[in-house]
Amino acid sequence: MQTTDMEQILIKAQTLIEALPYIRDFNNKKVVVKYGGSAMIDKTLEESVIKDVALLKLVGMKPIIVHGGGKEISKWINLVGKETKFIEGLRVTDAETMEIAEMVLNRVNKGLVQRIEKLGVKAVGISGKDGGTLKVDKKKVNGQDIGFVGDVKEVNGELIDTLLDNDFIPVIAPIGLGDDYESYNINADDAACAVARSIKAEKLAFLTDVEGVCKDPSDKSTLISVLTLDKAEEMITSGEINGGMLPKIKNCIDAVNNGVNRVHILDGRKEHCLLLEFFTQKGIGTAIIDDENKLYEHEVQC
Repeated sequence: MQTTDMEQILIKAQTLIEALPYIRDFNNKKVVVKYGGSAMIDKTLEESVIKDVALLKLVGMKPIIVHGGGKEISKWINLVGKETKFIEGLRVTDAETMEIAEMVLNRVNKGLVQRIEKLGVKAVGISGKDGGTLKVDKKKVNGQDIGFVGDVKEVNGELIDTLLDNDFIPVIAPIGLGDDYESYNINADDAACAVARSIKAEKLAFLTDVEGVCKDPSDKSTLISVLTLDKAEEMITSGEINGGMLPKIKNCIDAVNNGVNRVHILDGRKEHCLLLEFFTQKGIGTAIIDDENKLYEHEVQC
C-alpha cells in the first residue's frame, strides 16, 4: 500500500473518531431539516442531502424533512401562462395557483421519498393536511389578502411521532388546512420552524444559498460559527442582519425561544453540509443558541 493511500485512510478514520461524541450526544434526538434552494434543483447536491439525511437516521438520529419547491412552482405557473406575483416575499396564491402549488409540492415530496427509499431507509411523504398536522389561519400582508397563503397556528405532531416511532423518515410538504378546510400554501421556513417547535427538536437546520450569518455579508471570512440570541438581536437592531436573512433569523430566534436546542443556517450548495456541520468540531455554518446553553469545547462565545 502506498504511503499516500495510508494517509488518506487515516484521515478518514480520524474523521469518524471526531464524529463519535456527536453521534453519542444526538442519538435518538429529533432533527428537522428544511430543504430548499439550490440544493433542491441541483441533482448532485440533492443526492448529497438525501445521503446525509439517510446517514443521520442510520446512526440513530430521528430526522424530519420539511421541503420547499418555490422555483418549481414558479416554472409550472409560467408554463400555464400565469404571472407569478410576490408581496413581501410571499406568493400571491389564487385558487388556480394553489392547485398548481399543491400538485408540484406533492410531486417533489414523493420524489424525495423515492430517493430515500433507494438508499434502504424507510420514508413516508405527507403534507400538513394529513392528520391535521399543520392547521393555519389565512395570512395577510399589511391587511392585504394574498389568497390561499397560510400562517401556521397549530401543529399536531401525532402523525409525525407515529412515523418516527415506526422507523420512518417523515417528509413534509408545506401545505396546511384552514378552518374552512381549504388548502393553504405555507412558507417552508415557517412550516419547518413550527414543526421543530412543536416536537421540541434538538436541531433545526436551514439549507440556504448563503454560508451562514456573516458580520460582513460580502466577506465570507467573517462567518459567525456560533450566534447567541442576544447577539442576534443586537445585529437585527443595528441593521447588520437585514434583507432576506432577517425573517430567517427571526424564525431561528423564535424556534430557540420555544424549545429547539440549536438552529443551524447552512450553505446547501456545499456537498454533505449537514454532516460537516453536525459531526465536525469546526462546522461550516452558523449555529444559533440560547445564551444559557453550554457551548461545545470548540466554540467561542460571540
